[in-house]
Amino acid sequence: MARRFYEKDGDLSLLKNRTIAIVGYGSQGHAHSLNLRDSGLNVIVSDAKGSPNWAKAEAAGFKVYEAGEAAKLGDTIMLLVPDHIQSVIYNRDIAPQMKAGKTLMFAHGFNIHYKQVVPPSGVDVSMIAPKAPGHRVRELFTEGVGVPALIAVEQNPSGKAHEQALAYALALGCLKAGVIETTFKEEVETDLFGEQAVLCGGASELIRAGFETLVAAGYAPEIAYFECLHELKLIVDLIQEGGLSYMRFSVSDTAEYGDYTRGPRIIDAHVRESMKKILTEVQNGQFAKEWIDENKTGGKNFKAMREAGKDLLIERVGSELRAMMPFLKKKKEAGVPEAQ
Repeated sequence: MARRFYEKDGDLSLLKNRTIAIVGYGSQGHAHSLNLRDSGLNVIVSDAKGSPNWAKAEAAGFKVYEAGEAAKLGDTIMLLVPDHIQSVIYNRDIAPQMKAGKTLMFAHGFNIHYKQVVPPSGVDVSMIAPKAPGHRVRELFTEGVGVPALIAVEQNPSGKAHEQALAYALALGCLKAGVIETTFKEEVETDLFGEQAVLCGGASELIRAGFETLVAAGYAPEIAYFECLHELKLIVDLIQEGGLSYMRFSVSDTAEYGDYTRGPRIIDAHVRESMKKILTEVQNGQFAKEWIDENKTGGKNFKAMREAGKDLLIERVGSELRAMMPFLKKKKEAGVPEAQ
């Protein structure tokens, strides 16, 4: 079992005399900045000069700098810009400022694990990865609750990287819920596999395949949308609340019997073999290389796939049906920060 840590394990005094530079004031960045400041730490922020996020950070009362200056001023640098631009910003702006005694932190280990960012040996390298979007990290902090997180240490020349990362987790509010120890390798590989095989890729294609199967059989697209997409949230909420058994307890006996007898026919041996291949591509770096190369060419294929996805029948029908459900718009109206 992985080690777990709670509030008693964190010591804020380890960060009291350090300047924390948050590089990237997006979804996670704004939450980290605000939570750490509210916990009494000295926080500065970096983002692209003249960007909306720069203006948001200034409006929130932070001193905002370009990445190189923030890294120079910061003792602990948390890198929260998107994966595909982290190495560019690090190598161009931050690396020249990474002196012995500094700490470089991440909320996801992609660039360290795949060696797109290679810090000098005298620098501590650690990770605190909250298991929630940034707006939720902030929201639960203000409610005095906190979200769980993962902790990992890649380099520890100071001998204090683990303890300082726990202090960071305490300031972020995550130790209230609990922090689980992992490694950069484990966090990256499980995260990418989960996104591709289950949470995003697997779920998206399962929804689309179910929808298209019903429509091809002559059923109304609106009915297919409700049965294959809209109601999925009801099931996922039950699973999140109490696991698969609680979901099965909560649905009808008919649905539960269909789960046991038909589910394995959908997710069959062929699907499981495909999942193993996807995991292998994550482990051997094939996916990482493909994604890095895609961004080197300006993401043309990625952007084309994104545009094609918007024109699917399920998206057009869904847009019309969601207009009948104004309650779904509440999150947008609440001003949730856009993911960066």
